[in-house]
Amino acid sequence: MRSLHFYFLWPTAPAPGNVFFAANGAYFGFKATIPANTGYHLATFAITAAIGFGFVAAMDLVPQIFVAMKLAGSAYVLWLAWKLFTADALNDRQTARPATLWDGIILLVLNPKAYVIIALMFTQFLTSDTNNQTGTVLFITAVFTLNNLIAFSLWALLGDRIAKVFHSPHSARRLNRAFGAILAAVALWMLVA
Repeated sequence: MRSLHFYFLWPTAPAPGNVFFAANGAYFGFKATIPANTGYHLATFAITAAIGFGFVAAMDLVPQIFVAMKLAGSAYVLWLAWKLFTADALNDRQTARPATLWDGIILLVLNPKAYVIIALMFTQFLTSDTNNQTGTVLFITAVFTLNNLIAFSLWALLGDRIAKVFHSPHSARRLNRAFGAILAAVALWMLVA
């Protein structure tokens, strides 16, 4: 197995998870992002292990699965963007709710970009001549999941800190619209990429 160098704590390409957790951290605070972060990373571990153990081969047999996930994922992220863009300022907490464990799971499951990144990662670090394939897949899965957990926790913390600066209703509304617009751009990018 090649040595693992995970250098992508801060992905250069836009990703729905980054914006999602930053926006939730900004709107509800860091602690409120923990359930969604947990769901996202439970799903990350499961999907990464599944891909490592051959899910990619199954998707090659039925490529329509990837297309359907791409469409569903883009629609879901666009819906999240709309909800964020139309959210009122921070005083609208009576109707707004923090993202849940299930929201985190859905965000990962419907994110085709994650599948591509995971599959590419296995092409780099898993070879056919690896002695203990099961152990290697589980090790890569654990390291990748931990890396993402740290990164998305930092995004949520960053969002929480940004909200402290944008504390007036007017500036909070502008922040919501900015996060919503960015998330909508990510959804459209997911659709055409």
